[in-house]
Amino acid sequence: MIAVLFPGQGSQKVGMGLALAEAFPEARAVFDEADAALGEPLSRLCFEGPDEQLLLTENTQPAILTVSVAAWRVLASRGLQPSRLAGHSLGEYSAHVAAGTLDFADAVRIVRHRGQYMQEAVPVGQGAMAAILGLETALVEQACRESSDGEVVSPANINGAGQVVIAGTVAAVERAMARARALGARRAIALPVSAPFHCALMTPAERRLAPELAALAMHDPAIPVVANVDAQPKLRAADARDALVRQVSAPVRWEDVMHRLASDGVTTYVEVGPGTVLAGLARKIARETPVVSFGSPDDLDAVGRVAGLELGV
Repeated sequence: MIAVLFPGQGSQKVGMGLALAEAFPEARAVFDEADAALGEPLSRLCFEGPDEQLLLTENTQPAILTVSVAAWRVLASRGLQPSRLAGHSLGEYSAHVAAGTLDFADAVRIVRHRGQYMQEAVPVGQGAMAAILGLETALVEQACRESSDGEVVSPANINGAGQVVIAGTVAAVERAMARARALGARRAIALPVSAPFHCALMTPAERRLAPELAALAMHDPAIPVVANVDAQPKLRAADARDALVRQVSAPVRWEDVMHRLASDGVTTYVEVGPGTVLAGLARKIARETPVVSFGSPDDLDAVGRVAGLELGV
């Protein structure tokens, strides 16, 4: 049983998707569709940058979605048929495009708004995120509770393999980092992010996004999508929509997602899109399970080998 995983923010880099667009007409068509949907050359930003523009959240999110869907269309057109889909934060939108829940043009427009709303929810410089490494989740939660002092700080990404990202106000995150070290964390690293994602400070963004998601035409997923908020497979459009709304301010429970996929019988993981972040996590969480990434034409043969398919150009 194959699960396809789609990456979230942080996997972007200038040049992503260019080789796919040059090699595969179905990938090029996705970039053209994104440009038309946004009324601007998103494809050029992916292929050429500049980096400072690609790093803006309102650009990063539609860019990663577009590269991920372009890569997915290449594999789907060659017969890849996963039994489960999942995506990390933004990647859940890519998963729902792959599942047929969302039309791609609608998805690229709404994640542009999602990025804008998340950026605007907290003034620049007032929020922060940090990675806590080598400390179990319960102790990270304890560090956040004991460090809040009336401010927001909480786990934002529970990634597994001893990695938990926290988010909140700058001062509270700094206190929680110090407390985590005192509780035995191997490292506590401030992350270079523009906003404190997946915490209560994102509630204004969630409220702005909810009516727009409610207005979108959505269909029941053709392939179950395991959601970030509760690690449950979404089989109905209404449940998928609710999960996408709630994930804005809720933590990404990626470790639970991976355990759910394993319990459902997944035997192979394919990360589809830019970067290899999720493949790296999968190798640490599901140590005995084959894992492969697909983000360029050079990766096609490796995916074919683990999937048991002839996927050559």
